[in-house]
Amino acid sequence: MAIADFNTNSIRMKQVEGLIPAPNNLADTDIPVRLIGDLVLKAIHQYSIISVSLLSDIIKLPFFGVIEAALETLRRAELVEVGGSEGLGEMTYQWVLTAKGRERAKEILDHSTYVGPAPVSLEKYRRMVRAQTINNIRVVPAQVKTVMADMVVSDEMLELIGPAVNTGQSIFLYGAAGNGKTFLSEHIAKLLSGDIFIPYAVEADGFIIKVFDPNIHETSGEPFSHFDPTNLESRVDNRWALCRRPVVVVGGELTMNNLDLIYDDNFHFYEAPFQLKANGGMFLIDDFGRQQMRPRDLLNRWIVPLEKRLDFLSLINGKKIEVPFDEFIVFSTNLAPRDLVDEAFLRRIQNKIEVHNPTFDEYREIMKRNCELQGVPYNEDGMVYLLKEHYVKPKRELRSCQPRDLLKQIIGIAAYQGVAPRLSRELIDPAAASYFVEL
Repeated sequence: MAIADFNTNSIRMKQVEGLIPAPNNLADTDIPVRLIGDLVLKAIHQYSIISVSLLSDIIKLPFFGVIEAALETLRRAELVEVGGSEGLGEMTYQWVLTAKGRERAKEILDHSTYVGPAPVSLEKYRRMVRAQTINNIRVVPAQVKTVMADMVVSDEMLELIGPAVNTGQSIFLYGAAGNGKTFLSEHIAKLLSGDIFIPYAVEADGFIIKVFDPNIHETSGEPFSHFDPTNLESRVDNRWALCRRPVVVVGGELTMNNLDLIYDDNFHFYEAPFQLKANGGMFLIDDFGRQQMRPRDLLNRWIVPLEKRLDFLSLINGKKIEVPFDEFIVFSTNLAPRDLVDEAFLRRIQNKIEVHNPTFDEYREIMKRNCELQGVPYNEDGMVYLLKEHYVKPKRELRSCQPRDLLKQIIGIAAYQGVAPRLSRELIDPAAASYFVEL
């Protein structure tokens, strides 16, 4: 990260952190007090006996003023008691459930088995997403060129990608298979720089929605140089994790059910859908048009989110909740747009970018780079032979993935023959015969 980018990001982090100071009392948490008490009971039930430091770490709420107050309320209700001590003072107490508390914990677990970080309120989550919106991201030509440096991309393509990112709107990438649309999307995601705060969970209508996903959300190692943990005024709310902007990738496995809250009948809490986990980052729908749903169905599902940047999710009690839809949507497809969607759909996708076949010069550059990566000496005579015999004569279209794939074939054949891999007709011909299929 450049110094200028780091400084800009640090300034943004200071501004955003002001929205999530650590709660000083139960009211500051903005969630039902009963919910905090239930989480405390379930955590103690899980460990049998637990220290206040571990309890605070599990629930991600400070002991003083919050966990302390919840334990006192539970103690007065004869649900918990001090079961031991590791030293002097209440910070060393270890807590256990009473017989009455164990019965109460079982009742709570029948309703929800969730044990973990306390959720944040839905309204606070909305405010945080707005504060960290992707609409604030701006890139310049130098940044785009740097990020795309390991790809062979035309200047015309770069001039389309940069402005598309600055719009904060969706992209429709289309073109023949094998030209690197997915690889290009992954590079576009790198332009979504900066860190954002992701809640571990959100509370809505008394239900817990688990948002943080370790398979998607990469926590940031950036130090808080301005953060003093001994200063209560500067503490941030630990119910939020500082993460890189998320990138969610789905393909043919995507179904309509994946786009709504997923309620676990066994554990009785919700898992956030893909688009909620992608807020503040990118949601790539790869191989669009091959999902287990019609493209039109997805359009109907996302007409409002794409235009209003709001989504509506359903709870099991029939209630709809409004959540932010603030992400960079990328639709990537090998199919012709006219065969997938109508004009109304395309109108709602602001940026349409066709990923063309490489030119002969671009193909040659891709081959040179892959030769270097795979340890095969580049040979111009061999390159000319490959293009003439296996592309020009059979009138075969070039694809960006083919230099890499053909080199893998050449390396395999060379190993079998006991010779060094090289760009020679003796190795190119059998590699092409094995790789290409005439349709």
